[in-house]
Amino acid sequence: GAEYGDAKRWPAAHFAALAEQLDLPVVLLGSGKEAALCAAIADPVNVQRPGHCINLAGKTTLVQALGVISACKSTVSNDSGLMHVAAGFGVAQVAIFGSSSPLHTPPLNALAKVVWLKSDADYQPPLMCAPCFQRVCPLGHTRCLNDVLPSRVRALLA
Repeated sequence: GAEYGDAKRWPAAHFAALAEQLDLPVVLLGSGKEAALCAAIADPVNVQRPGHCINLAGKTTLVQALGVISACKSTVSNDSGLMHVAAGFGVAQVAIFGSSSPLHTPPLNALAKVVWLKSDADYQPPLMCAPCFQRVCPLGHTRCLNDVLPSRVRALLA
């Protein structure tokens, strides 16, 4: 999730597609407010691969969430507080930025890989609206996140 708003949140369908591709079990973390969002990720994955995606959103204390993150092989996240926690633990990570900017709040981790279409010269047409720092895409398309494909994130985890 991303507390700030939808313009910082990679689509649930993209997270689900990525989770289906991963060999290791997937654990989803977030607050109770994100439980339904995480269910929208976990449920379709678990139909195809029962038990593969574990939804812990709203079911852990902060200390427990920190323990889970510290034990992860890698993480994929939005620009969020838990992204910074993973960075602090030195966990390999892919951080996806939409309306915000990794120039302002990057994950401070040598193992972090950042996806931000604004800085991608190959992305066409160029993303001129980013970073907008808005909670909801003022243009209504959220290309900055929708166009980050699960295959691209998967390749960065390799």
